[in-house]
Amino acid sequence: MNNPQETTTQFSIHPQTGMGHVALTVAGLENQIAFYQQAMGFKLHWRDGNQAGLGAGGADLLRLTQEPSRKKYRGVTGLYHVAYLFPNRRQLAIALARLFTLKYPNAPTDHIMTKTTYLDDLEGNGIELYCESPEDGTFTMKDGKFETRRTDGSWSNGREALDVDDLFTHMQENEKLDAPIPPETKIGHVHLHVRDVDEAVNFYHGILGFDVMGVAKEFRAAFISAGGYHHHLGLNTWQGEGAPPPPSDAVGLRHFTIQLPNQNALDEVIARVDAAEIISNQTNDGLLIQDPSQNNIILTTSAPVSAPKTG
Repeated sequence: MNNPQETTTQFSIHPQTGMGHVALTVAGLENQIAFYQQAMGFKLHWRDGNQAGLGAGGADLLRLTQEPSRKKYRGVTGLYHVAYLFPNRRQLAIALARLFTLKYPNAPTDHIMTKTTYLDDLEGNGIELYCESPEDGTFTMKDGKFETRRTDGSWSNGREALDVDDLFTHMQENEKLDAPIPPETKIGHVHLHVRDVDEAVNFYHGILGFDVMGVAKEFRAAFISAGGYHHHLGLNTWQGEGAPPPPSDAVGLRHFTIQLPNQNALDEVIARVDAAEIISNQTNDGLLIQDPSQNNIILTTSAPVSAPKTG
């Protein structure tokens, strides 16, 4: 994704930086565990009281903490969606076929450079399931607009209906739709509602050191990443300019995790956080900070296979 508006800094976050687990506050732990196991194909890694960790069998991808009497709010900052990246079209096809078999509402979409479907979990937390398909084309944020081009040069709006029948041709005969998601599955990106896109870019780019892959004023969104990926973080104001953080009794994002490849890379980011006088707290999972929209972030270098008692 090229970006003619990209600003530069004297530093960049380590190119091997990626996304670790996402933690959600939920109102109904049992129902959410069942959803992620049955509809999403996640494995239950651990359960401890009102908390649980799920994923593909290795490090947690998702952590759930039940809090009583919680509800979903609109018009606030927080999570737009967690995007789970599958290793290939076959595995995405299996995930999609599982949703179709369960008749669970979802929206298969062709972003050209990625194939995807969108859905919400039982409590309205957004989910994207996708695989990379750069051989089909690219998408860019150019001149303040979001643009998509196929490899033949033709234009796409990047939000076409996915050719599901074609995707299903990548499945083998007698695929087990109740099989767990493959161990290679990971969080490809996290997309956030923020109160101001420029403010968020200044934080994630100007302090943490992510590269700006594009800012689309008309789209009210920006993409940032490490190492040239199309985006590790999406930032948008689709819940309203100046949106407030969710109230204390909200379900939704508890924190998301930015995972650095080594301690030196983490220390460089922490040094910039400290220089900017951003409040931080050390937790069992890593260093907890907030972006300007009060989205909680964990900075860490490792992804333990199981770690109950998350914050």
